Amino acid sequence: MAQFLLVFTVSLLVIGGMVAIMMMARTPRYRTEPDTLLDIFDKTLAGDVSETQWHAVVGYPIRHDDYLESVRRRAQGLMQEYGQPWQAAQGGFLLARTGREELKILRDHLAARTALRNSRSS
Repeated sequence: MAQFLLVFTVSLLVIGGMVAIMMMARTPRYRTEPDTLLDIFDKTLAGDVSETQWHAVVGYPIRHDDYLESVRRRAQGLMQEYGQPWQAAQGGFLLARTGREELKILRDHLAARTALRNSRSS
């Protein structure tokens, strides 16, 4: 009987401890920063991005910055309009030429805004 109570008490402590840790822990959050978007745009323009990488960054909503969310949505729209994932799988570009041109404009605008914001904060 003593052995049963010992095993029961230890099990209860371990399970209770795990429940307490999970109750106090926060869920992980991923914040997409402008540099992350610029990096994926640069890789897309160079033809070095896969469809999976694109969707991992551009497919994830940005809730902490409305401007970045609008850039993300515009990029997502470019993928829907000009996307060529079958060519990217064969070593080509993920976007058609027109889509790459529009993505370059979007990328340059985001880079200029980020540089201006960084110069103001310094």
